[in-house]
Amino acid sequence: MKPKIFIDGREGTTGLQIYDRLGVRNDIELLAIDESLRKDVRERRRLINSADIVFLCLPDDAAREAVGLIENSKTRVIDASTAHRTDPAWVYGFAELSKQQWEKIAHARFVANPGCHATGFIAMVYPLIDLGVLPRDYPLTCFSLTGYSGGGKKMIAEYEEAKTQEMFSPGLYGLDLNHKHLPEMVYMTGLTRKPVFCPVVDDYYCGLAITISLHNDLLNGAPTAEDIRKMLASYYQDERFVKVAPQLGLGMLHSNWGADGDEMEITVSGHENQTIITARFDNLGKGASGAAVQNMDIMLGL
Repeated sequence: MKPKIFIDGREGTTGLQIYDRLGVRNDIELLAIDESLRKDVRERRRLINSADIVFLCLPDDAAREAVGLIENSKTRVIDASTAHRTDPAWVYGFAELSKQQWEKIAHARFVANPGCHATGFIAMVYPLIDLGVLPRDYPLTCFSLTGYSGGGKKMIAEYEEAKTQEMFSPGLYGLDLNHKHLPEMVYMTGLTRKPVFCPVVDDYYCGLAITISLHNDLLNGAPTAEDIRKMLASYYQDERFVKVAPQLGLGMLHSNWGADGDEMEITVSGHENQTIITARFDNLGKGASGAAVQNMDIMLGL
């Protein structure tokens, strides 16, 4: 019997992409809700409890309410909102962090899908802390370039239908330095000092490039940029979706690398004294719907 899958909130950007990905597969059964009933609590409850896995593509409060509709012990959940990413009762859905993380996802009932900026940040920082190179109290700074699709339907409509002159150029946001992805960035890495994080949205649809900056003499062992590149390459050497560039970055790195794909490329640049590390991927792929479907496959052993 094929596993039954339901997407609660299919109308949003992430939900639509998950639906498109699953709609062409023949190894799962996709449960559909009548358009006129998509906000009907009774019908949603019925479908949620009929499913083996439910994707929640909803605002935070609605995602919490949806979990409360579960009335059985079998329905498993992948939540794409920020509601449960720092909840210890939920497993963080980033399988490449370690074999242990993969196993946790495989056996989890509740999985929190990572945020797009957080995905790149954690992919760079987590291994360096795990390897004992990056002190947990390091004063990290980070900036992230992203396409406008990360802002959802409203921002997509603004850029494609009601663009103002200012929107032809990059725009810094999150200037209160309290971006919604910061809690999971700190939670999953174990940092004791919150990084200074500034995201930047630009006039292209999808793709994300997030960069951290390091002074090598403040790292344990004072490694060079090439040392750090080799460490990360070894850490991710067996991974399918996360790869490290085979040489130090030169020339230019464009932030729409990997658009329409599920891969992440980590590029290390710099020299003996200073290093920058950049993770590039599709904010809607590895940064959202691609990661969600990957988590589903792991949970179902597909």
